[in-house]
Amino acid sequence: MLLPFKMGLGGPIGSGRQWWPWIAMDDVIGAVIFALEHLELSGPINLVSPEETTSWGFAQVLGRILHRPAFLPAPAFAIRLLTGEMGDALLLSSARVRPEVLERAGFQFDLPSLEEALSRAVRGN
Repeated sequence: MLLPFKMGLGGPIGSGRQWWPWIAMDDVIGAVIFALEHLELSGPINLVSPEETTSWGFAQVLGRILHRPAFLPAPAFAIRLLTGEMGDALLLSSARVRPEVLERAGFQFDLPSLEEALSRAVRGN
């Protein structure tokens, strides 16, 4: 997604209304270590940030960080044409997911803010 955004051609995927769970890589690693250290945790553990966003919200934050517009949606038909079923599953579907098990267990996210996480990822730090 970075190249189109840097070129000023970024925007949401599909309608932009679908919920997009996300998590910073530092928090993935931290959560896995946390889960390994807390053997009392059981069942599925959602590795997602507590801050929810949609495809539209994600595009707006990335555009703001790059100082570029973020209004050109990638049409669903184009995503399906390029990626087939994988595009539906990964980019066009909606999943509103919370990290409830991690939150109840007291896990502290280092980067719970999408803006901060994307800023750090774009800067490469």
